[in-house]
Amino acid sequence: MTDESSAAITEGPSAGLDAVEREIVAACAQARRDRASVTLVAVSKTFGADAIVPIIAAGQRVFGENRVQEAKAKWPGLMSGYGDLSVHLIGPLQSNKAKEAVALFDAIHSVDRPSVCQALAKEIKSQSRHPELFVQLNTGEEPQKAGVSPAEADGFIAACRETYGLAISGVMCIPPVDEAPAPHFALTAKIAARNGLKNLSMGMSADFALAIQFGATHVRVGSAIFGHRG
Repeated sequence: MTDESSAAITEGPSAGLDAVEREIVAACAQARRDRASVTLVAVSKTFGADAIVPIIAAGQRVFGENRVQEAKAKWPGLMSGYGDLSVHLIGPLQSNKAKEAVALFDAIHSVDRPSVCQALAKEIKSQSRHPELFVQLNTGEEPQKAGVSPAEADGFIAACRETYGLAISGVMCIPPVDEAPAPHFALTAKIAARNGLKNLSMGMSADFALAIQFGATHVRVGSAIFGHRG
């Protein structure tokens, strides 16, 4: 995130959003990409409606949440007032929350194990609702982090499609905090390409402009828009 973005957060409810938008436009221009090829997911986890409504009013329509229960508590009310909002689950999904997740979210970025695949397949069929699905990769192979290892990614994506009948839209990654993100973005893009996946969910407040250079189609930006969480 640039100094401009940091400063803008204090200037008004939508100043951070405006600064992020300018960075996305600049990154797309540098990469010779259309701005429309990048979806900004405003990460609203831990923030209430009072913080979210001004961002909606400023024109943002796609939001990201980490937890099913938190999203369930605040988004139905917000969505009833705005017909064109889209909410994405970007945090881990437990298989016993699949029913609620399919009902609420327009995209799920954290498909990462067979039990989740099975539960999602059941609920998608039952509800006739088809959220966009991303396989979460653990590109740093961090033991404390969810996600499929790069070596297992091709087989897992194939199983999602062939065993569970899931339509996988793309892949997601969260690089290790103590490593340069570029190699992780490059690896994620490579895995997506060889599996015929067009969507790449990668890049957060500190590195979304770089992620766009590596082909990100969805950037997940929270603190640069809403400010730091308490």
